[in-house]
Amino acid sequence: MHAVIVDCAIYREGRRIEGPSDFSDALAEARAAGDAFLWIGLHEPTEKEFEHVSAEFGLHPLAVEDALNAHQRPKLEVYDDSLFMVIKPVVYEPESDSVTTDELMVFIGDSFVVTVRHGEGAPLAAVRRRLEADPEVLKHGPTAVLYAICDEVVDHYIDVAAELQVDLEELETAVFAPSGGDARNSAVRIYTFKRQVMEFRRAAGPLAAPTVRLASASVPFVHEHSQPFFRDVNDHLTRANEQVEGLDRLLSDVLSAHLAQMGVRQNDDMRKISAWAAMVAVPTMVAGIYGMNFDHMPELHWVWSYPTVVLLMAVAVYGLFRLFKRRGWL
Repeated sequence: MHAVIVDCAIYREGRRIEGPSDFSDALAEARAAGDAFLWIGLHEPTEKEFEHVSAEFGLHPLAVEDALNAHQRPKLEVYDDSLFMVIKPVVYEPESDSVTTDELMVFIGDSFVVTVRHGEGAPLAAVRRRLEADPEVLKHGPTAVLYAICDEVVDHYIDVAAELQVDLEELETAVFAPSGGDARNSAVRIYTFKRQVMEFRRAAGPLAAPTVRLASASVPFVHEHSQPFFRDVNDHLTRANEQVEGLDRLLSDVLSAHLAQMGVRQNDDMRKISAWAAMVAVPTMVAGIYGMNFDHMPELHWVWSYPTVVLLMAVAVYGLFRLFKRRGWL
């Protein structure tokens, strides 16, 4: 069990205090104090490991099932004894210019906060340190923890959106370079980028409804004066979603422009092929006529027949070349 517990601490009046090492005893002490709460952080617990936690904190079985199975959409659920929220942090990998999503489950109840994290990205150690450095915020109890987590995740959305904007500008430069680049590779890059943006939208988009609910209504287990803070989170989330939607629209435009560009290049190639085929057809026709095995054909025994025919073919090909060049086919 100690392997999955990242941190476990009691907070009273906004400050971390020493408590029992066993979380059951720590929870009892926090509830006995009245103005304290316990925050326990778990990382990818198994069903057996989480069973004792869920029983001790009285977590709802449906919420426990969601926390263990992961692969959930962002949502907010209110149960009799706790509040359950699913958040999907987004992680940007600068080495591969890729976006991945993890999952973070938050349980809030009577004098406790339980966080369950799936994935290696978006650890909560920085959030915990920032809260511990600001007792005025932390003294508001579990609500402060929920707010700080949401604020951290949503602010990171904006940072990732900015990174994707830079990547999109680089992609546009590569796709519309004068040299043209590799058409197949460009299309693959656009589709890959679009899938990453879609993954981002799956994380940020559904989170809007829970933040609106937290910002506009009285939710059980959430401090009654916390609405302005969650409104601020919702404003930042709206900004992030607008950035993501803008990226998605730009990608669609880039893809359409790229396909149109490929069509224009293919038409240019077909015109060049047709022009060269037309120039080859003239000498082929003349040579084909005089290659027929007939006895009575004009100019067969004339001394200047061969140079005359070759000259005529050269003049005809040159005339066609000049014509196609003037019309921009070559």
